[in-house]
Amino acid sequence: MIGVMTRWLDPDEQRTWRAFLTASRGLMETLDRELQRDAGMPHAYYEILVRLSEAPGRRLRMSELAKLNSSSRSRLSHAAARLEESGWVRRESCPTDRRGQVAVLTEAGFQALAAAAPGHVEGVRRHLFDQLSPAEIDQLRRISEALADHLDPDRPTT
Repeated sequence: MIGVMTRWLDPDEQRTWRAFLTASRGLMETLDRELQRDAGMPHAYYEILVRLSEAPGRRLRMSELAKLNSSSRSRLSHAAARLEESGWVRRESCPTDRRGQVAVLTEAGFQALAAAAPGHVEGVRRHLFDQLSPAEIDQLRRISEALADHLDPDRPTT
């Protein structure tokens, strides 16, 4: 890195960067706090339940679930253990790979998700979409997709 010129942020870029950090952290902290208060689960667990609810048979290989949630396998394994303790997820051996495991959403987990979803969606609407115009929502989607594609071009969509 010797001899490489640092491309410092100009004042507008610095302001944009700090606003982005503040807004994204604040949004996620608020949604997490609301889910904890209203449904007794952190946002990370909610996302796992959502991914499993959308999967065929409400089951996914742990490695695929980690990838979909942009999580490390060890972090996902810890979360799955906690979700198992709650009775919301169970882990099974993968039938095609002895080393792999499959996470399965239980009926109790589906019911917990169904109970949490209306309040969470209302929070997303209130804290994000209600604050933006339709044009800004479209811009936010396009910007977010561009960043996601740049940061992980092999990421699964949706």
